[in-house]
Formats: sequence, structure tokens, C-alpha cells
Amino acid sequence: MLVALCRFELRIPGCRSLKEKRHVVKTLTASVRTTFNVAVAEVDHQDQWQRATLGVSAVAAEGYHLKRVMHAVERHIETFRAVEVMGSDLSLHGPDD
Repeated sequence: MLVALCRFELRIPGCRSLKEKRHVVKTLTASVRTTFNVAVAEVDHQDQWQRATLGVSAVAAEGYHLKRVMHAVERHIETFRAVEVMGSDLSLHGPDD
């Protein structure tokens, strides 16, 4: 069993309030969650209007599958017009880690 964790640093240039940011983040997380069947949460920068950090996780038996899913998630987020991906980090964790 392996767990993949991916952290996405996002910029949301069109937001002028936390309410607008919440709408963008909720729409994006719901889209990622339903499209890829992964866990998604906003994990940092909750009080900043134009920044967000999303954490995405998935569990599978093979690392190849997890990497493929996480790269697809990254491509999906990059096509979401309301956000810009400033950076991402992917890590895989097994039972011995």
C-alpha cells in the first residue's frame, strides 16, 4: 500500500475578498474530488485573498498509478482558469516510511 501526497501552491488573481476566494477554492476542490476520487483540502493561506494551498491525497497499491493520477490532477488544476499554479510537491509514502 502506498499513499501519495501532493501540495499545490495557488495564486487566485481575480479575488477581492475571502468570500470570492472560498467560492473559487470550493469549486476547484469539488471538481478535483469528483473527477479523480481523491481527498482534497485547503491546507494553508486560508486568510489571504489571492493565495491558497491545496493538499491532495490518494491511496493505491502501485506507485505508477499514484503518480499518473497526481499528474492528471495537476493538469486539471492548471486548466482551471481562475487559478495559477505557483508550485507543486509530490511525495509517496509506504508502510516503512
